[in-house]
Amino acid sequence: MTSRPAVYQFNAAIVREPARSVVNGLRADDRGNPTYEGVKAEHAAYIAAMRAAGVEVTVLPALENFPDSIFVEDPALVFPEGAILLRPGAETRVKETVEIAPVLKSMFGTVLDLPTPGFADGGDVLTTPKSVMIGLSARTDRAGAEGLISSLDRLGRKGEMVQTPEGVLHFKSDCSLLDSETVLSTKRLARSGVFKGFREMLIPEGEEAAANALRVNEVVMVGADYPRTIEMLDKAGYEVVPLKTTEICKIDAGLSCMSLRWHRQAD
Repeated sequence: MTSRPAVYQFNAAIVREPARSVVNGLRADDRGNPTYEGVKAEHAAYIAAMRAAGVEVTVLPALENFPDSIFVEDPALVFPEGAILLRPGAETRVKETVEIAPVLKSMFGTVLDLPTPGFADGGDVLTTPKSVMIGLSARTDRAGAEGLISSLDRLGRKGEMVQTPEGVLHFKSDCSLLDSETVLSTKRLARSGVFKGFREMLIPEGEEAAANALRVNEVVMVGADYPRTIEMLDKAGYEVVPLKTTEICKIDAGLSCMSLRWHRQAD
């Protein structure tokens, strides 16, 4: 029996090209529209960083009718054992699941549908060695989280429900996994005690958006606009890859939501 790879070890990923309509993407705070050219450049750099980290990246075509469809992590979850089709909590995004379903069914032997009722966004889901944490938020409700826990159980994974801080879009807006024992977290999320049993590295004041970092194999991808966080991680011995996220941050996005990542087993 082979052991599972570490939860941050990936050799396959799916991304989707940004549509020109991405400038109309959803946002909680209006910081102005991103530019299509800016988002496309940031997305291209993200794909290049993934490939440099040893990941085979499948690039799906843009979907003009879905401005937020660049954020492929919200309508689905993927694991070596299979995929789960989710039901995004924003009405304009629900049909993104239909668009990505055929791709996942061509790549995974097991593809599960989220049981009804309820909503769940992948941005609220943090996979750790201990469990798959599901943050209740404006986009993920209790029924959706309960359905996701039952789906995870079918894949042989343990899910647990946690709480996203008030006013925070997604659970992973405020945290990310750095290694098997360490999480990067905002102070407001850490105060909840949700990461008991983990070593916590806390984001410097004013750089809260940096919490949505992304560990991929030997590197940690971090928004380039957060120098104190980058310095902290560098001093702690992590190999940091700064990536520009200025434009995608205008539509409440970060690094984790732009890809579906898993470790594909050898045939």
